[in-house]
Amino acid sequence: MDYYLILYFFVGILQDFLVTLNWRYIAKHKIGPAMLLSFLVTITTMLVIYNILTKLDEQRSIVAIIIYASGVAFGTFLAMKFKYGFDDKK
Repeated sequence: MDYYLILYFFVGILQDFLVTLNWRYIAKHKIGPAMLLSFLVTITTMLVIYNILTKLDEQRSIVAIIIYASGVAFGTFLAMKFKYGFDDKK
């Protein structure tokens, strides 16, 4: 099994966990954490895109993108369940 595929899944989780938290911090007007998370999300995204485009062949790139997108979806789920530091009172 190609370890890159497993890595892409976990990086997808990390990336979207961070981006979802970033949006939540923006909504709460917490500038410092939002800036840090924006930086980390951009670095993560660019590294993954660069890696997929330069390191993988044509067949594995499609699979890597699908696995990465699956990780992104799961990262959204985790970030939406994450409650630490947020008062989601309505």
